[in-house]
Amino acid sequence: MRAVIQRVIHASVTIDGKIKSAIKNGLLVFVGIEDADNNDDIEWLSNKIVNLRIFDDTNKVPNISVKDNGGDILLVSQFTLHAATKKGNRPSYIKASKPNIAIPLYEKMIVQLEKDLGKKIFTGEFGADMKVELLNDGPVTIWMDTKSPL
Repeated sequence: MRAVIQRVIHASVTIDGKIKSAIKNGLLVFVGIEDADNNDDIEWLSNKIVNLRIFDDTNKVPNISVKDNGGDILLVSQFTLHAATKKGNRPSYIKASKPNIAIPLYEKMIVQLEKDLGKKIFTGEFGADMKVELLNDGPVTIWMDTKSPL
């Protein structure tokens, strides 16, 4: 499971010209799912996202998590995070899960994030043509892969 996490001042998802979800201070999280992902990946990634200390304390040191500061999370599914770009100029998405596998895992990720954060999170819509707008704060952008040893 891969994620791109961005600290944002605000972020929103628009589908068919209508805002589906919007947050203020918090995290915009793009998540990509592959067939090898399971509940362990969901639990590990959710815990990391919620407890990642990337918000500044009163001394301007990043010591505060989104959970600590009461911020929101906007979760957006994004299969393109599994793009293979080594050969040619057209990315291959062969590692990205098909909807029959990805949707249940995405839904479990929503539930896990809400449990770990202690409140509702906001989402895009799986498979929809979404317009994502954000104001990155910092900028702070972090990439995570549950299969990466780093």
